[in-house]
Amino acid sequence: MTKSLQAIRGMNDILPEQTPLWRYFEGTVAGLLDGYGYRQIRMPIVEFTELFKRSIGEVTDIVEKEMYTFEDRNGDSLTLRPEGTAACVRAVLEHGITGSGQPQKLWYIGPMFRHERPQKGRYRQFHQIGVEVFNLAGPDIDAELILLTWRLWGALGIRDAVTLELNSLGTSEARARYRDALVAFLSERLEQLDEDSQRRLKSNPLRILDSKAPQTQALLGDAPKLADYLDDESRVHFDGLKARLDAAGIPYVINPKLVRGLDYYSKTVFEWTTDKLGAQGTVCAGGRYDGLVEQMGGKPTPGVGFAMGIERLILLLETLEQVPEALARQVDVYLCAIGEAAELAALTLSEQLRDQVPGLRLQVNAGSGSFKSQFKKADKSGALFALVLGEDELAQEVIGFKPLRGQGEQQNVAWGALAEHLASALQA
Repeated sequence: MTKSLQAIRGMNDILPEQTPLWRYFEGTVAGLLDGYGYRQIRMPIVEFTELFKRSIGEVTDIVEKEMYTFEDRNGDSLTLRPEGTAACVRAVLEHGITGSGQPQKLWYIGPMFRHERPQKGRYRQFHQIGVEVFNLAGPDIDAELILLTWRLWGALGIRDAVTLELNSLGTSEARARYRDALVAFLSERLEQLDEDSQRRLKSNPLRILDSKAPQTQALLGDAPKLADYLDDESRVHFDGLKARLDAAGIPYVINPKLVRGLDYYSKTVFEWTTDKLGAQGTVCAGGRYDGLVEQMGGKPTPGVGFAMGIERLILLLETLEQVPEALARQVDVYLCAIGEAAELAALTLSEQLRDQVPGLRLQVNAGSGSFKSQFKKADKSGALFALVLGEDELAQEVIGFKPLRGQGEQQNVAWGALAEHLASALQA
């Protein structure tokens, strides 16, 4: 027997009953970003593998273990993008967008790919909205990104469920000094580290700070602190960010172990976390990457940004029951018509209503059927009202207006008054 075709593990279909919430979320974010002056950019989902090795870092978990990499017919090594910042930097360099020195505020949306162990809130194809800003070096733009996300959580009704965690990684020079001190400390206690941290000690020691192993975390209590190795420039920058967040009344906690999983970060790093989703607690994260553009062949260019995971935020909205009730409705109005003449009139009438009532979600019955069967379809659609058009209504140039959710009795409305009547009923 032929094996039935299924989606690849960790790569999920988003079904019609789910997409209204996705569109609501994406539309809310897009509207907010428009209001802050950000412009959308769209990049390919496939890039040359070298892009991610140079930007993310060859000894990161993403590059070492998680990327979907393959050779194309030309023998080029290509990779499905595991994150968006590297691709965005490549795009702005290729098209000279940052070359003018003028501030550039960009955002993007789309799927990312990592070969991880699938679990709730963590998938192999996942979706992100990312924001990147170039040519602004001060803490004011770092603060704006956090203010923007804080406003988004308010719009979505989830502020009480998220916590802002902050840290500063300093410059690359300061980080190198700290790295040497941390390696020296941990090397003397190698046998006390978990297996994964022992491996990272040689390849990416700062990631040990983020270890989930209890014995490693206990050991880190006495380890050197990154804050003690910060350079003056980074310390002033971080103080400036905190001052702005304090002035705006945004609560935060300092997490000295927050390092992020990508090599290109410097100075500010931040995460928005929640305790409502179990192990997958990070819903939005980012920071400053002032050396990345130069590292990828451009002129020295300050950069900062963040990415938010759409699946996790959708899950958080559902968990907190912050899904607007209107999203459960497919349509506002369902038009039932009986008889060929009424069906023809219904087509004309429905198009007139769409012209006269902007944003109206109107479904015309298709496939004929009795009034009883059509009313069943109308009720199943979630519509608030049914319009009824039969021979009698056609002769009198009226239409039956029937509330479906207990808002009164059916009444006849003249065709010419229908649009106004319908608009008023939908606003009530």
